[in-house]
Amino acid sequence: MATIPLLAWLDEPHPGHGVRFAADDGWEAWSYPGLAAFAGRVAHGLLRAGVGTGDRVLIVHRSGPEFAATLFGVMAAGAVPCPVAPPLLFHDAQRYATHVQAVAHAAGPVAAVTLPELREPFLALLADSGIRVTTVDDLVSGIEDTAGLPPAKRAETALVQFTSGSSGTVRGVAVPFASLEANVAAIRAWLAMTPEDPTASWLPIHHDMGLIGCLLTPVVNQSDLYLLGPEWFIRDPARYLRCFDRGPSAPGARLTALPNFGLEHITRRVKPEALAGLDLSEWRAVIVGAERVDAAVLDRFAALLEPCGFDRRALLPAYGIAEATLAVTGLALDVEFGTAAVDARTLAVGSSVAPSLGGSGDSLQQVVGCGRPLTGVEVEVVDDEGVPLPDDRLGEIVVRGTSLTAGYVAAAGTGSPTRFEDGGLYTGDAGFLRDGQLYVIGRLGDSVKVRGRTVFAEDVEAALVAEGIPRTRLAVLLGASAQGATAVVVIEQGEPEWLAGARKVVRRVAEGSAGVVLDVPRRTIQRTTSGKPRRRVMWRAYVDGELPGAVVPAGS
Repeated sequence: MATIPLLAWLDEPHPGHGVRFAADDGWEAWSYPGLAAFAGRVAHGLLRAGVGTGDRVLIVHRSGPEFAATLFGVMAAGAVPCPVAPPLLFHDAQRYATHVQAVAHAAGPVAAVTLPELREPFLALLADSGIRVTTVDDLVSGIEDTAGLPPAKRAETALVQFTSGSSGTVRGVAVPFASLEANVAAIRAWLAMTPEDPTASWLPIHHDMGLIGCLLTPVVNQSDLYLLGPEWFIRDPARYLRCFDRGPSAPGARLTALPNFGLEHITRRVKPEALAGLDLSEWRAVIVGAERVDAAVLDRFAALLEPCGFDRRALLPAYGIAEATLAVTGLALDVEFGTAAVDARTLAVGSSVAPSLGGSGDSLQQVVGCGRPLTGVEVEVVDDEGVPLPDDRLGEIVVRGTSLTAGYVAAAGTGSPTRFEDGGLYTGDAGFLRDGQLYVIGRLGDSVKVRGRTVFAEDVEAALVAEGIPRTRLAVLLGASAQGATAVVVIEQGEPEWLAGARKVVRRVAEGSAGVVLDVPRRTIQRTTSGKPRRRVMWRAYVDGELPGAVVPAGS
C-alpha cells in the first residue's frame, strides 16, 4: 500500500468523511474539510505568534476537535507537537505536576496550548520556564482564513511522544516524518484499510496506540473515525461496542485497537442483554497490544460478542513500542490467534521455551502469538551478548526498519533497558520467535506493563523510600510470572511498618499486577559493584522458587 504524506489530507480533505467526537447527546461531527480549515487557522495563529520551524509545542487537551486541529496545525506550521495527557487521566495532582514539569524539561518547548480552564494552572506549573501558555481560542482569534502567510517549512521531526514510568520520569521519543509515514503505511497495509473502513476508539490520544493507531492513521486514510474519551469507555463500554453495529444509521465501524485490560473491562461490565439487536458481523480488526495479551481474556471477549455475529478471527494480537513509532508485529487478518505453552521455570535468556516433561499446573503459561513483522520492519531475538537466537529460544526483542524513531530528545533516569544500538532498537522486552511469529513474554526483572502503562522498578523503589524504607534494604523485581504481570518487593529484615508500607505502595504504584512482598534475610539482595540490584538474576531466583524469605500476608 502506497505511503501517503502525513499532511496531504490538509490540502485535499475528503468532503464525505470526517471525525465524530463523543458528546452527551450523541456525536459532534467534523468533516475533514472543516477539520482541515480549523488546523489551518491554528497553524496561522502559531506563525503569527512567532513559532518557528522545529520549535516544540506542548498540547494538553482532551479527546476533541481542538486536540486534532492543534496537532495537525502545529505540524503544518513547521513546529513539533508534543502531546501531553490532561490531568483527568491522573489521580493525583502532585504526580501530575511532576509529570508535566518532567515533560517540559525533556522536550524544551517554546509554547504550550491547553484548555481555557487549565491555562492558569499551567502558567503556575511552568513559571520561570520561558514557555508561553495559550489556548486554541486565543491562537485562532480573529483569523477567518489562512491566506497571507507563506507556507511553513516542514520540520524533520513530526512529533515527540513520551514514554514514562509511574513517578513522572519521562523519555521523549522524537518521531521523524519518514518513520511516522512508514508506520502509518504499514498499519494501513496490515489492515487493508480503505477510506470506506471506519475506525472507533476510546484510547487516550496522547501516546502511540491511541495517537498513531487510532487518530493519525484513520485521518491520514481519510476514513470515518468515532472517537470517545477514556472516561466514556470506563462509564459505558457498551456505547463503544455500539460503534461497530452495522444496522440502519449505525456507525458501522470495522477497526479498533485496545489493550488487554480494555477487553477485560468489557467482559466484566457488559451483560449479554445490553447487546441485544447488535450486528457485529463486519467488525474485522480488534488490535490487542500495549501489554501482555491474555488468551483467556480473548476467549471471554469473543464468547460475549459471537452471538452478535462477531468473528473471533477479528482479534489481532500485536506487539509495538513507542521507540519504533508504534506497530512492530501483528497477526494477519482472517487468522485465528494461537498460543504457545511455555514453562515459567525456564524463562531465562537463551533458554528453550519448550515445556519440560515436569512442567505442569502453575508453571505452564499460554503465551499468545503477536503475529509477524509489518511491512518495512525486521525483528530478531538476541541473547545477552547480542547474538541472534534460533526459534524457541528466549531472548531480548530487537527491532530494525523504516519505522524506527530518531531516538530520545532527553533521557531521564527511568531505569528502562530500552536503547538504540548498532542501527537497531533493543527493546528490553523478552520474547521468542516461532515460524516467523513473535511471542512476547514481557520484561524480565526491570519493568512491566500494567493496564497499558509501564511500571519501572526504580519508580516503585522511589515510592518505597518515600514511605520510609531504607534504599539499601530493598529491591524491586518486575516481570511476567504464572500470575501475569508481577511486582516483587524484596526487603531485608523488614520492620513491621516497612512491610505494611510496602504492601500499600505496591497496591498504589503497581495496581493491576500481582503484588508480592518478601521479608528476606540480610545480604540476600545481590548487587553490582556499583551498588545496583542485580534484578534479572534475582527475578530468575524468584521464578525458580530459590529466593529465600517469607511472603508477607495481605493483611500485614
